[in-house]
Amino acid sequence: MAFNDRNFRGNNFGAPREMHKATCSDCGAETEVPFKPDPERPVYCRECLPNHRTPRENRRF
Repeated sequence: MAFNDRNFRGNNFGAPREMHKATCSDCGAETEVPFKPDPERPVYCRECLPNHRTPRENRRF
């Protein structure tokens, strides 16, 4: 099997991801995200995120 970068992207080889607490900018629910939230940008919980994503057919990469 050839090396495929997609299989390794975002994978810390079994190490748990560091999660950060945040408050959803839409519903105000407490949530955890796998990145350090930037106070200048909104953060959405799992339920609200799809409402803010560009439909797949319009995405660039």
